[in-house]
Amino acid sequence: MRYATKAFAFVIPLLIVAARPGLSQPRWSGELTGDAAFATQTLAGADLRTGGGFGVNARYRLQPHLSAYAGWEWHLQQSTELLPEQTVDLNDTGYALGFRFEHPLVSGTAVWVRAGGLYNHIEVENEGDATHNLTIEGLDVDEDLQPGKTTDVSFDAEPGTYKFHCEYHPSKMKGTITVS
Repeated sequence: MRYATKAFAFVIPLLIVAARPGLSQPRWSGELTGDAAFATQTLAGADLRTGGGFGVNARYRLQPHLSAYAGWEWHLQQSTELLPEQTVDLNDTGYALGFRFEHPLVSGTAVWVRAGGLYNHIEVENEGDATHNLTIEGLDVDEDLQPGKTTDVSFDAEPGTYKFHCEYHPSKMKGTITVS
């Protein structure tokens, strides 16, 4: 099974990268990044392993040191504590957008700060042979999950904790989703 979290997370990393910033850079540019994913909280009481991911985005230079960016990011973490004797993959995927401020530090090196958001969704993969269901109480979510298929579920939610269950197996398949 694969699950992903839904959150609207603001990210402000400060990185020193090898680059040659300057006024002669083109207005449009692209970027492919790889990174590590560190869990900042548990999921349903289960610890998550450190994972990794990548992203791709396009940037448009608004001013010499300021760009707007938009793209897509994906991260994977795993847990062996969510389901008995199974490793569960947790895929965090979504659309990234924001602004990037870049300034030369020393010759050939630049410091950049990126501030923006990541709009995520829940992705549920049913690897079994039976039809399941994802019902989230209070969020008007009621999706059937067909065997061997992946279903994307998007919803708007205020921060809080929401109960979910499978309509076909409500006593065995249930839990909570926390939106922060």
